[in-house]
Amino acid sequence: MSWLEVVGWLGSAVLVWSLLQKRLLRLRVFNLAGSVILVGYNALVGVWPMVGLNLTLAVINIWQLYSLLRTRHDERTYQVVEVATDDNFLAHVLRVHWADIAKFNPGFNFDDEHRLAFITLNGDEVVGVLMLRPDPQDPEVAQVELDYVTRRYRDLSPGEFVFRQSGQLTAHGFRRVLTPPGMVAPYYSRLGFQPTGDRYTLDLASH
Repeated sequence: MSWLEVVGWLGSAVLVWSLLQKRLLRLRVFNLAGSVILVGYNALVGVWPMVGLNLTLAVINIWQLYSLLRTRHDERTYQVVEVATDDNFLAHVLRVHWADIAKFNPGFNFDDEHRLAFITLNGDEVVGVLMLRPDPQDPEVAQVELDYVTRRYRDLSPGEFVFRQSGQLTAHGFRRVLTPPGMVAPYYSRLGFQPTGDRYTLDLASH
């Protein structure tokens, strides 16, 4: 097998691998990489219809990546809706994603007592759930008990909108947010949270 054939097989493998990705951002990145490799391969072997096809795919992926990255912090893209903790739809979302939730929020147990729940949406698609509980010692501190984002949107961190739209939290009398210890793959430092031991703290008054 020549090096050129290796390049062709590599491009095809990356393209197929991209279609197996459940995260939107990774799908587009891998699909773009595979398309670029195949543009080069087909140009070298002179298969021009395939050059045109993969060039078109590359342009589409570049546009989709631009749109994803441009709107990832846009409040017009994501909406945050507060729901009752005994809401049937919330219970359904938690049930559907329970196995995945347990990986990133170890020790989380669902009960609806003294909790606030927020669902983050993109249009009518659920992309995340945040659940908070007032600190027993300080009712002005909200303790994060669940901060979950579905796999498709995990690279885009849409959960930030609950914290950025801090009016939703201050309306409940909260002045500070405290994350649980040991949360897997935390992204809070990018949102203005400050490390406090094995947790992160956000002062809502400064946002």
